[in-house]
Amino acid sequence: MEIIDGRMISELVLTSKEVTEILDIKRARLSQMVKSGKLMPIKKNVYLLSDVLKRKEQQEELRRKYYRPSKLKE
Repeated sequence: MEIIDGRMISELVLTSKEVTEILDIKRARLSQMVKSGKLMPIKKNVYLLSDVLKRKEQQEELRRKYYRPSKLKE
């Protein structure tokens, strides 16, 4: 087993604030995602970077599939 120093750990984990910025969501939406099991923290308000990036991919795919921009009225 390899020993990981504090600097490496900080590169692998994110705070709730960092997650909301990466996913471009509000804190309330993050709470909903945790409750529904779509994103699981490893500890309260601490998330794995790999999980967040995977969710971002899924989220972008869903947005492409379901997002319908409204028609602009000119």
